[in-house]
Amino acid sequence: MIPNSVAIVGAAETTELGKIPELSQIGLHADAALNAIADAGLTVRDIDGVATAGHNSTEVAHYLGIVPKWADGTSVGGCSFMVHVRHAVAAIEAGLCETVLITHGESGRNRVGVLGRPVFPSQFDAQFEAPYGVSIPPSRFTIPVMRKMKDDGLTEEQLAMVAVVQREWAAFHPRASFRDPITVDDVLNSKMICWPFRKLMCCLVTDGGGALVLTSAARAKDLRQKPVYIRGAGESAETPVVSQMKDFTSSAAFRMSGKLAFESAGLKHSEVDHLMIYDAFAHLPVYGLEDLGFVGKGEGGAFIAEGNTRPGGKLPLNTNGGGLSYMHSGMYGMYALQESVRQMRGTSPAQVEGARVSVCHGVGGMFAASGTVVMTNDPG
Repeated sequence: MIPNSVAIVGAAETTELGKIPELSQIGLHADAALNAIADAGLTVRDIDGVATAGHNSTEVAHYLGIVPKWADGTSVGGCSFMVHVRHAVAAIEAGLCETVLITHGESGRNRVGVLGRPVFPSQFDAQFEAPYGVSIPPSRFTIPVMRKMKDDGLTEEQLAMVAVVQREWAAFHPRASFRDPITVDDVLNSKMICWPFRKLMCCLVTDGGGALVLTSAARAKDLRQKPVYIRGAGESAETPVVSQMKDFTSSAAFRMSGKLAFESAGLKHSEVDHLMIYDAFAHLPVYGLEDLGFVGKGEGGAFIAEGNTRPGGKLPLNTNGGGLSYMHSGMYGMYALQESVRQMRGTSPAQVEGARVSVCHGVGGMFAASGTVVMTNDPG
């Protein structure tokens, strides 16, 4: 990919976040899409590329009245939207389309209009894990984190600090689901879900959605919003069966996706002003910091516990409060992307002063897949 050749020109979430019983899943897609298109100062007629995950991209296009030149239905988990950004850049650079709409909508809490089949079906998972009761995210994600605690010294208190620090960031956001301060003791005394995860270490269950509009950097200069340029991106996958990770203490998909993103962006870690790491559970920012190369192996938990990622810290991380406090309708990646865009536009309620480069990193499934996007407000 060519750094900064494509820009995000529209970005918006659904009008409401959290509890939205009046909208079906497709309705959430449409609400977010129309908000993002309006944010860009465009109309539905301007869209000729459509991408989505967790829902049929053909149905989304049909519902919005779009007959696209290009469509992407890649659905590899919550990082699908990071992957869509990379694919959209490639499609626009190749001239396959001019303006791409990426949508997300999920009735995670009220389950209105939700399809009754697995979003990311895996035959291996159905055969080799589900029969033994390993069937939902808390029981799957505990497998690697327990090994990391044993081998790398990650502690329960450090996991709790992830939730505490992200609640500090959420307090800046009026739309965050939870904003009241919490302590390490609050986290450790919250209901046990599946050891070592307590309730406050687990993601929210909400309704909502979001959407992005991308077009060429040349065209972006004439549109309403300050362009947010895609400087680099990466994607990868390891295994749909968490028990078959090569190394429980590190994600191969994280490492490859991050490596590709940094290389394509020509980026040094010291240039990163802002970081978003998908946090369906409290251990994921720890893995992300290490696998992306911001800290050494086994150092992520202490790095967060020491305050380096909190407001005023040297590496602002998950500044919307993340999936633990801001929003998590089931596929969180879109909300992480939205906050990176806000930071690059200078409009986040938790704005990092002078931020010019944001890295947005996502996980799909239980370390099954990964997507990484590097954004900048500097056209280069």
